[in-house]
Amino acid sequence: MKINTETDNGVLTVYMEGKLDTGTAPQAEAEIEADVKTARKLVLDFKDLNYLSSAGLRMILMLNKKMQGKDGMTVRNVNDSIMEIFDMTGFNSILQIE
Repeated sequence: MKINTETDNGVLTVYMEGKLDTGTAPQAEAEIEADVKTARKLVLDFKDLNYLSSAGLRMILMLNKKMQGKDGMTVRNVNDSIMEIFDMTGFNSILQIE
């Protein structure tokens, strides 16, 4: 799992590459955690994310909850297999997906 972040005018964009699973989700959450505290909006860019497990879903849910009361969270560039997971789990109805 490779993570790159950039902040622009209070918007934190997190670019994820590889697999977000049991082995990588805790590290990813720890890397993002400090920046989320000061961000007004969070954007998760999944352009290069090719696998998502239930541990990744949990992390996404926790980040989404942390962004409530701020300008929220957006997930973008979701591939078909991850979108299918969002559809099956109902995440498509709770996440803002672009």
